[in-house]
Amino acid sequence: MKAGATARTILAPVALGAAAIVLWQVLVVAFDVKPFLVPSPLGIAGAFGDTASGIVSASLATGLNALIGLLIGAVTGILVAIIANALVVLDQMLVPLVAALAVIPIVALAPIFYSMFGANVETGRQLVAAVAVFVPMYLNTLHGLRQVEPVHRDLMRAYAATPEQTNRMLLVPGAVPYVLTGLKIGSSLAVISALIAEYFGGPAKGLGRAITSSAAGSNYTVAWAYVLGAVLLGTVFYGVTAALENFSLRHRSGS
Repeated sequence: MKAGATARTILAPVALGAAAIVLWQVLVVAFDVKPFLVPSPLGIAGAFGDTASGIVSASLATGLNALIGLLIGAVTGILVAIIANALVVLDQMLVPLVAALAVIPIVALAPIFYSMFGANVETGRQLVAAVAVFVPMYLNTLHGLRQVEPVHRDLMRAYAATPEQTNRMLLVPGAVPYVLTGLKIGSSLAVISALIAEYFGGPAKGLGRAITSSAAGSNYTVAWAYVLGAVLLGTVFYGVTAALENFSLRHRSGS
């Protein structure tokens, strides 16, 4: 029963995606849509195969920046949330800052970081991804830390547990599912942020620069092939973090 539900969960979106691609191909051919408007899926697949090495190289560059940003944003968000949970005053002080970070557009951050750290290094792109990841990680972790039942807190106090022991043995383990949810959300944001940051300068590598360069050279089908590479990269990030979340939940339920 469980295997059948899992199969349906996987097959349903795959079938829908396949149907959408077939419809896309039919419409492009039927209405003779030009590649500079919307290339056909077969054309994009052909360009993807022809430029596979370049797509892999660009994906590795963007993926590394996204991964570094994800790690920085996740670790920082978790640590700040733990401190904010312990210090109510700090939590109240961080509310407007977190709200501001949540609405800052990436297109505004990238040029600022490039001017601060230089446009010839990847630091700016990594920090853009880190800022995007920090907000969901902080909010989800803080929410998870506050889901502990009062009776469990009372039990820790009855055993004269120190704040460090309470955090390590009670609060942090209880917040793990929320942390993993934040990580899953942040993984997609990290890829998107790193990709968009590449549009505004920096080293001439990565999927974002490849897309803009191909479009500027009127190689629209190739540009869409790089877009497909970005989709696959984001899917990998999301899939890994989702698998990590599912593994953790199964392990917790099994124990």
